[in-house]
Amino acid sequence: MPAPLAKPLTFIDAFAGCGGLSLGLMQAGLTGRFAIERDKFAFATLKHNLLAKNGRHSYDWPHWLPAEAIGIVELLNDYRDYLEEIAGGVDLLVGGPPCQGFSSAGRRQHDDPRNELFASYLSLVDIIKPRAVLIENVRGFTIDFDTGDETKNFSQLLRAQLSDSYTVHESLLDLSAFGVPQARTRYFVLAFRSELNVPDPFDHLQRSLPSFLRSLRLTAPVSSGSAISDLEVSRNGKQESADTKGFEETRYIGPLTHYQKLMNTGCDRPSDLRLARHAEHIAHRFSEIIALSHANGRLNTNIGSEMRARFGLKKMALRVLDPDRPSPTITSMPDDLLHYSEPRTLTVRENARLQSFPDWYSFQGKYTSGGHRRKTEVPRFTQVANAVPPLAARAIGETLAALLSDSTNTVDNKNSNINLALHTIQQNAEICTQI
Repeated sequence: MPAPLAKPLTFIDAFAGCGGLSLGLMQAGLTGRFAIERDKFAFATLKHNLLAKNGRHSYDWPHWLPAEAIGIVELLNDYRDYLEEIAGGVDLLVGGPPCQGFSSAGRRQHDDPRNELFASYLSLVDIIKPRAVLIENVRGFTIDFDTGDETKNFSQLLRAQLSDSYTVHESLLDLSAFGVPQARTRYFVLAFRSELNVPDPFDHLQRSLPSFLRSLRLTAPVSSGSAISDLEVSRNGKQESADTKGFEETRYIGPLTHYQKLMNTGCDRPSDLRLARHAEHIAHRFSEIIALSHANGRLNTNIGSEMRARFGLKKMALRVLDPDRPSPTITSMPDDLLHYSEPRTLTVRENARLQSFPDWYSFQGKYTSGGHRRKTEVPRFTQVANAVPPLAARAIGETLAALLSDSTNTVDNKNSNINLALHTIQQNAEICTQI
């Protein structure tokens, strides 16, 4: 575990979602100035957990910015003067701009209007002039798009626009290597002001990974069973849902594995344990699918055309969780993944465990949205699925803290040497004058 920073690095989180990236950076010792998130449900989650007066971690929120849902375009239009005042005073700008147009989970669209928010993010970089920039997105961000008139690659465009002032590093990271119980590969950019001469951060990240895992007493990979076995209904039983009338939720006895204890630290009872209401015939079908998937060795992968035909299913993305391996990448659709032994889909809390959110982190807003509202609302399942896993964010935050602290010391030493040399020259000049 790295030593506490003498002066914590500061960051701003744009496109913050429900706060997974911010949480991990705060756990690494960084101080959040503020966060930008336009969806009211996602911002409610972030505010509930990271702006609470007595919270475990909290932003140092500025007086000039309302603590409410706001979009980045609105921020740039309405608060530019304030942003210009803090230019050069923020260490890190982070963000995971909306990725739906790049995601392989759906149909990629190079002209998806949400992709244009990258331009706003880069405008924010130009105004704030942070020492470093962190961007996270899906693997599809690196894929060429043929628009008909030209071929576009958004990662190449991003590097080109940052390279005038920043040294840009990029990498695809499998986040299960950080102890996240999920096989989730994401594209990361870490860019540093060119004058800082920071070495490749991804090399440092890989070298420091063993000590990071040791500090948490984790051995990667962590299996999904190790992450959520304490949440099984067969172990805990059920009770009436605490926040939704007409639903049941899992009771909770306590953690079993080290990972579960790590996630449950400081929390008497997790929230977001509401169970889906499956009709009896659906639960029976799930039981058969789970049994066949185990028998056929088709865990963590789509059930296949033969099984879909057997059960009359049109849904393509249906998988049964493998308890002995990290889960596949979770999605915003709660019926994409079935429990490994119980005939049901996962709860929000189980998905949150697979994303490495601690149990005290409580999600707000609707559980799901349907129809056209899916494009305009970010309910709990979507918040969790879209988040950067806090464990991975924490490891990256510790790397950034180490590298930026080293670069500050190097610059300070260089300045001291320059000042000493100038002082010596001045003294020599005075001696010569006296002679």
